[in-house]
Amino acid sequence: MDTYERNPGLDRVKFSLRSSGLPPEPPNPLRSGIHSRGYLPHVKREGASYFVTFRLTDSLPREVLMRFEREHAEALQRLPSNATGQDAEEIQRELRRKVERYLDQGAGACHLRRTDIADLVAQALRHFHGRRYVLDEWVVMPNHVHLILWPMPNHTLSEILKSRKRHTARQANLILGRTGETFWQPESYDHWIRNDDEKARIRRYIRMNPVKAGLCKDPEDWKWSSSAWPRWQTNAASQT
Repeated sequence: MDTYERNPGLDRVKFSLRSSGLPPEPPNPLRSGIHSRGYLPHVKREGASYFVTFRLTDSLPREVLMRFEREHAEALQRLPSNATGQDAEEIQRELRRKVERYLDQGAGACHLRRTDIADLVAQALRHFHGRRYVLDEWVVMPNHVHLILWPMPNHTLSEILKSRKRHTARQANLILGRTGETFWQPESYDHWIRNDDEKARIRRYIRMNPVKAGLCKDPEDWKWSSSAWPRWQTNAASQT
């Protein structure tokens, strides 16, 4: 793994329990709590790892998304009065699965099929690994990106995604000879990973996504993924 730049936030965490006489930091709504930035709720837990998906602007037509949303709302309405939070979470996961299955069909222009743009996005994801976040499993698909990351202290998930999407959109539009056109869908999906079992399941999903989408035979054959980087999994696992 590349040598990390010093992150002052790590010292803040290390010595926070030894400090005295200082008022606690006010809660940061971008780090903890439940937020809504569009059609999906976002649960934030400071210090947590997240499964994140963001996609190209034309990868999911509005009429398809509205149909998925309607089915999702109807499923929630059918829940009995004694339903548990897990029942609602399963309905939320089914919405995510529908979206992901549709994305894997390769809808839209699929600009990430271009090797120069896919290289750009993969490099941008790795760029701040160990400095602003710890990047775990990741893959760049033809019209979307999946990744697991842990924001380092003093960095929020929202800031990280905004930075990476803004940078790659600007550079990709230059490659495409476009000016001022939307590249990424503004809405990103992020899911707070509750435990190691869930993280292992999501890792497998990300790793196998190119295979299930028919893009390659083995995960290691897909250049734009952590699977194609022999030392990546060892390095990522050592940070969890």
